[in-house]
Amino acid sequence: VFPSLAQAQASVANEVYQELGQPSVFLFCPTEYCSSLCSPSPSQSCYLQTIGQELLPGIGVIWTGPKVVSQELSAALLEEVEAVLRRRPVIWDNLYANDYDCRRVFLGPYMGRAPGLMSRLHGLLLNPNCELQANFIPIHTLGTWFWSELGSCAHPDHAGMEAVAAPGDSQGAQDGSYSPQEALELALRDWVAEINQQALEPGR
Repeated sequence: VFPSLAQAQASVANEVYQELGQPSVFLFCPTEYCSSLCSPSPSQSCYLQTIGQELLPGIGVIWTGPKVVSQELSAALLEEVEAVLRRRPVIWDNLYANDYDCRRVFLGPYMGRAPGLMSRLHGLLLNPNCELQANFIPIHTLGTWFWSELGSCAHPDHAGMEAVAAPGDSQGAQDGSYSPQEALELALRDWVAEINQQALEPGR
């Protein structure tokens, strides 16, 4: 019936989206959802070009970055993806995901995301550790990153800067930029306080 997989997927997604009354949040995960799955690249992928052309503009498209689990997200990559999809992507961030190897637990701060990215995104979803309690630091530091992004939106002179504050950089709190090390220390202080509070509860 359809000349390509992309046209089939876009047609079905459009029909469901319209049948549901075009909800404000409707997400589509493409078969090529990261750069490493695109051939030869996101901007030259016939599949993504078709998705961008055929998918109704109100439908959000999920993207994980250069890889399924991306250590870094750059503004240049997001610009390329936005151009081919004809919309800002929704990042499905697998930085902390461990469902593919439950022997691993990721407890570090949210990092590797260039400052000013929020203005280039339609949304951001965090795929956490499978172990609920292990996600305190990931979610806490994501919140700190988010507040710094709001600050960069309020001060557009800082938006789009590619440098990410390195761990141990004390400049973060002074100039409003995000420091992974400071975010980690803040999260650890709050986590210890919460653990101590739980220890005082009856029956603990």
